[in-house]
Amino acid sequence: MVNAMRNNRVRIGYACITLGDPNICYRSLRLRNATPERLHAVCENNLNMLRKAVIYNARNNIGLFRITSDLIPFASAQTYPFCWQEEFCDAFRLIGETAKTAGMRLSMHPGQYTVLNSPDRTVTEKAIADLNYHCDVLDLLGTDSGSKIILHVGGVYADRGEAVKRFRSTVAFLSERVRNRLAIENDERSYSAQEVLEIAESLEIPCVFDNLHHAVNPSATNRSDSEWIDLFAHTWRKNDGIQKIHYSQQSEDKKKGAHSETIRAEEFADFCADLTDRKIDVMLEVKDKDLSAIKCVHVLSENKKIVLLEKDWAKYKYNVLEHDPNAYRVIRRLLNDKNAYPAIELFEHIDAALSGSITPGNAVNAAQHVWGYFRKEADEKDRLRFERLVREVEDFKKEPIALKRFLKKIQAKYKDAYLMDSYYFIDFERSNGR
Repeated sequence: MVNAMRNNRVRIGYACITLGDPNICYRSLRLRNATPERLHAVCENNLNMLRKAVIYNARNNIGLFRITSDLIPFASAQTYPFCWQEEFCDAFRLIGETAKTAGMRLSMHPGQYTVLNSPDRTVTEKAIADLNYHCDVLDLLGTDSGSKIILHVGGVYADRGEAVKRFRSTVAFLSERVRNRLAIENDERSYSAQEVLEIAESLEIPCVFDNLHHAVNPSATNRSDSEWIDLFAHTWRKNDGIQKIHYSQQSEDKKKGAHSETIRAEEFADFCADLTDRKIDVMLEVKDKDLSAIKCVHVLSENKKIVLLEKDWAKYKYNVLEHDPNAYRVIRRLLNDKNAYPAIELFEHIDAALSGSITPGNAVNAAQHVWGYFRKEADEKDRLRFERLVREVEDFKKEPIALKRFLKKIQAKYKDAYLMDSYYFIDFERSNGR
């Protein structure tokens, strides 16, 4: 297995959902349908998916991974129809060993309803139960205290001073094993970097700097991101592991604080240039998840071999072709120089192409390239269906997605290895609720 650290200084990670492998698909369950049998099946599936995600991340040199809080549905409830901790202890151990072998750091981030400083005691008790569940998961994986549970401080509730007091008293009430894993981050509404730093120092717990939250909710003290990161670093003790930060970029066409669809490579490189001489873990918060993580690994890579960029380009090329054939040709020329390593330029061209719309003609062009992988195996019925769809898309009688939907079925039927590793069907997967 590939070691997850290709850069000796910065490790890159992403949160929860793996887009690059369509076979990694977690399941959920409605509470009213949660029979013991169904719960068992969902838990078993989700742990299997988590192991696949860890293996995928290791192969792609992704050194951090945030585990979904929905791994074991309803696990923080007071009662559970079976002891999931004992039932799946072997599965958890295997996943943890796989991550450890890869040098991969795992973490979790409870959702917005896990609030420790609520004036409503019922809300606080549920939050504590939820933290215990998250801690159980990380304990069962065999991780050390460097695998953190990241939490926001919570609300202000019309009295910031009292809200902070409640947070401190509730943290003091937590079990030692939970406190050892707890880290807090600045948020975009209630608690700025300066306020979170003061709370973290008083409780002797580490804090995570979030650059976009800071941009939306800045502190009164004017400091650069790198200066805040230096200040936050002092809260990370030896047992807490390497300092961790959250990094995201503002979406160019959405409200302030909204995460971008993908990480802009040059902007990310500039951010990391200010982190010189630091050993740091960077968790990306971005819509395209592992695709941006792999991009950032390439941008920071110390192993500057163009063959690695060519391998990733092979995954994108049909997506680019259906959006912008000219960009497809430009990128092919860009990669002709085998002594160069144009990572930033490559991803800038890819991102620019994918931001455009798909015309019927370009969609047909790309689909015909993809169809070539099945031409020899496909039967006459499949061939006629494909040719009819091509005509209907060209005549504007059907949307281009109809071609991709058909090719997705053909891929499931014939399972071409090259296309299984391609991103061509990712847009289709998203549109179908993945």
